[in-house]
Amino acid sequence: MNTSLSWIKAYVPELDVTPQEYMDAMTLSGSKVEGYEKLDQDLEKIIIGQIKKIEKHPDADKLVICQVDVGAGEDIQIVTGAPNVKEGQKVPVVLDGGRVAGGHDGKKTPGGIKIKKGKLRGVASEGMMCSIEELGSSREMYPEAPEEGIYIFGEDAPVGESAVRALGLDDVVFEYEITSNRVDCFGVLGLAREAAATFDRKFQPPVVPETGNSENAADYIKVTVEDTELCPRYCARVVKNIKIAPSPEWMQRRLASQGIRPINNIVDITNYVMEEYGQPMHAYDLDTIAGKEIVVRRASEGEKFVTLDGQERTMDESVLMICDGEKAVGIAGIMGGENSMITDSVQTMLFEAACFDGTNIRLSSKKIGLRTDASGKFEKGLDPNNALDAINRACQLIEELGAGEVVGGVVDVYGKVKEGRRIPFDAQKVNRLLGTQISKETMIGYFKKIDLDYDEEKDEVLVPSWRQDLECLADMAEEVARFYGYDNIPTTLPNGEATTGKLSFKLRVEEVAKNVAEYCGFSQGMSYSFESPKVFDRLLIPKDSSLRTTVVISNPLGEDFSIMRTISLNGMLTSLSTNYNRRNKNVRLYELGNIYLPGQVPLTELPEERMQFTLGMYGEGDFYTMKGVVEEFFAKAGLTGKEIYDPDSQKPFLHPGRQANILYQGKVLGYLGELHPQVADNYSIKDRVYVAVIDMPEIVKLANFDRKYEGIARFPAVTRDISMVMKKNILVGEVEKIFDAKGGKYLESYELFDIYEGAQIKSGCKSVAYSLTFRAKDKTLEEADYAPAMEKILKELEALGIELRK
Repeated sequence: MNTSLSWIKAYVPELDVTPQEYMDAMTLSGSKVEGYEKLDQDLEKIIIGQIKKIEKHPDADKLVICQVDVGAGEDIQIVTGAPNVKEGQKVPVVLDGGRVAGGHDGKKTPGGIKIKKGKLRGVASEGMMCSIEELGSSREMYPEAPEEGIYIFGEDAPVGESAVRALGLDDVVFEYEITSNRVDCFGVLGLAREAAATFDRKFQPPVVPETGNSENAADYIKVTVEDTELCPRYCARVVKNIKIAPSPEWMQRRLASQGIRPINNIVDITNYVMEEYGQPMHAYDLDTIAGKEIVVRRASEGEKFVTLDGQERTMDESVLMICDGEKAVGIAGIMGGENSMITDSVQTMLFEAACFDGTNIRLSSKKIGLRTDASGKFEKGLDPNNALDAINRACQLIEELGAGEVVGGVVDVYGKVKEGRRIPFDAQKVNRLLGTQISKETMIGYFKKIDLDYDEEKDEVLVPSWRQDLECLADMAEEVARFYGYDNIPTTLPNGEATTGKLSFKLRVEEVAKNVAEYCGFSQGMSYSFESPKVFDRLLIPKDSSLRTTVVISNPLGEDFSIMRTISLNGMLTSLSTNYNRRNKNVRLYELGNIYLPGQVPLTELPEERMQFTLGMYGEGDFYTMKGVVEEFFAKAGLTGKEIYDPDSQKPFLHPGRQANILYQGKVLGYLGELHPQVADNYSIKDRVYVAVIDMPEIVKLANFDRKYEGIARFPAVTRDISMVMKKNILVGEVEKIFDAKGGKYLESYELFDIYEGAQIKSGCKSVAYSLTFRAKDKTLEEADYAPAMEKILKELEALGIELRK
């Protein structure tokens, strides 16, 4: 939302502040100002001059010498190449030492361009005459400006006065960030009301008298609203004997400050009132309305309609249409139709000001792929009581500008009238909420500044319908706070009763995952949940894989963001690839993010969302480094049993001989391994990449944070080393299963400390060495205590084909 300071001052005449003061105060009072632009920022010493005499340049065919009256009885000489100069014209003149915003090409120069006296082809020139582009604007905002050449003022322009002021460029345009709940501030009047309250000045909205001749609009048009839920109010007025002409300069300048191109008096009036009241309006050529009837109804399924921009659009039954007795003439709240548009030959015009359901307008706008200034306002949820005021204001402007003859009366279809609300008021409670000592009278004074009445007898604040954001006492406390000044509210301690908050069990498990990953040197990453269908090919996932059954986004940003991910690796590998190609040598990343698994396609219910703990790394470290991180996480999450690594995981995106599923109590909790070389190449990574993915919902089911303290062991441990020779296809996990099963009650722990393959070991075999620790809690162990367990272990190893190394 943008407004010019001059437009605000039209309704707050006593407002006298600098742009910075306005920006700071309005932001503190709740109307956040993002910034401002001074239209005359780089314009200096530019006045209105009158060309008295023109002579040809003696040495240049395309240059002329002008004697220009710049006021106060002073004439200066200017050499120009402008093709449209004539004697008697009044033009903008930059005096010696002045500054313009940019060149004739319309491009602004930072800091502007300084103009100095000089000579052009040997003839003195003491200034410069300007085009509208050199003044920092364009023909789009000043349609009367010539296509080429200098700007020409009207005959009544006062010579010697500021050209910048005459063009309305001595103004400041403010940009606001208005929250969606403050619908009243999407119009200049709403912001002017806020400015008046903020600076304690009088708010003077336009006075709209009764307009219209002795006729009745109901004799010209009939209105039927079939769906009052989607259209709670529809106002229509009629104007005849239309006279299409340019709108006055003051209106053009105000519209231009909003970034709206002036077109003609009728179009400009509708745009002006939309910006002033925040109420979109539309005008139809009444002679094109069949049966002189307006019907507001839902569209038929597949109905076609050509909008004002010449595009044919397809509707469905959820889209609200404005129709006449035979056909559709507009899409409600979005855009009118080509078949009823206002042309220069219009004689009688139908004015529409309505209120439509904001949610429906937003959804309809998305469905048909058309968003306009009008739909942007309607979708916020406008106040239906504003529609009649706006259409009456438009008719007032039509009469004042001589644009037509307004027919008396209005056709107003208004079902359930929207009333204001009453909010019980308690000043003491407001002070307790804010930690202040503001008197009740002061609070009520704040309310009256913004047109909120007070019922003293019932101790209630009367809120008008256009303040949709005020619903309870806490909202009234906010109104008090913003006008009292947030910076004036003292720091106080909160009071009341509360219970100590804590993280849910799920979040505690996720916190453990983060802590373990960061302790092990991993940095957190975050990637999009939506991605491209091409991801599956990059990961070598088969065509018939269930992973390719995805949730398809109906309005994607593009093909690369068109599905919800069913596997979390793409985001991780993309991040690793970015780091690798920026020459970061050792990178470790982790992510906690959801995958989305649909029950069936097309969707009949929401997909299952499963949090995945994804780890990825390259550089220092290997498969066993990643395995160690996984085991550390399992231990910290309280999975006290023994996890098993099954090499038969068959993940196509992992190296065939360096991958494994992670099993715990017979359930697959995830997988880890080295990335397949072809997949690494697909992501432009020329190094070994190791990944691990753990399914967090399964971890949450198994996690346990109960801890039992055990004292320091009082008796010594006995350690026995065992070195074995076994075939390469025997996994150490199978050996550890034997230790767990046959180790007996005194086996405290075991540790793999050596794996060797070489010339001293027979072909096809490897040497594996473990250290086994035995300990008793109540005595010092003797050999007879642990020897039976060692014998059982050796016997089981022998049955597996494992030999002791001698």
